[in-house]
Amino acid sequence: MARVEGKVAIITGGASGLGLASARRMAEEGATVILADINTEQGERAAADVPGAEFAQLDVTREAAWIELIDSVVARHGRLDVLVNCAGIVELASIEDTTEDIWRRVNAVGTDGTFFGCKHALRVMKQAGRGSIINMCSTASIQGGPGIFAYAASKSAIRGMTKSVAVHSVQNGFGVRCNSVHPGNMETPMLSGVREIVRQASPEAAKSMEEIWIGEPQDVANMVLFLASDESGAVNGAALVVDNTTTITEGRVPA
Repeated sequence: MARVEGKVAIITGGASGLGLASARRMAEEGATVILADINTEQGERAAADVPGAEFAQLDVTREAAWIELIDSVVARHGRLDVLVNCAGIVELASIEDTTEDIWRRVNAVGTDGTFFGCKHALRVMKQAGRGSIINMCSTASIQGGPGIFAYAASKSAIRGMTKSVAVHSVQNGFGVRCNSVHPGNMETPMLSGVREIVRQASPEAAKSMEEIWIGEPQDVANMVLFLASDESGAVNGAALVVDNTTTITEGRVPA
């Protein structure tokens, strides 16, 4: 029960969903976890429920906020070993229905937030010669998501960003690994929100959603833990899928 003992980790989107599940799992295995989220009230409640965790208010869309957070964590803890970029939002809209506002909002949180996090985590991790950056992607970056166009585009950008960071680190001898995790549908507040919108718009489509496989946040948290640990020392630039064959099965994977 000490797979990440002594490591210091920042997890964005840590107030709920996959971020919170990952924080709990890493804390169980000995990490000091900083839950970063824009939602202060929810984030403080979540941190109080995770042994040894701290909460930090963070707007991932602001580079200055990232610099302040990462420098503060290093100043207080002396290190930053793991960054999990988990903050993200989704909007139901095809390319035809995606407004400029939807596009910028989704990409500000997902794409820009991940860029800033990678940039400034790498800045401090390379000085220590070690570190693991874990970017939360989605199977939408593999299959495409016609009804979540901006989200799929953002996650696809993050996939490419991840590989670029990994190669840059290796070529320069930084010792920092960067991998992406691609969950399928997971039982999170984000999925619940999508379900409710679909239920109101099309009860038939909502019924169809209930018949497909949906994973648990713990499934993703276990993958995050592996990538955060030294067990994955040779895993770098990988896109790791957690979807129970959804992206390789013709038709639907049943519940």
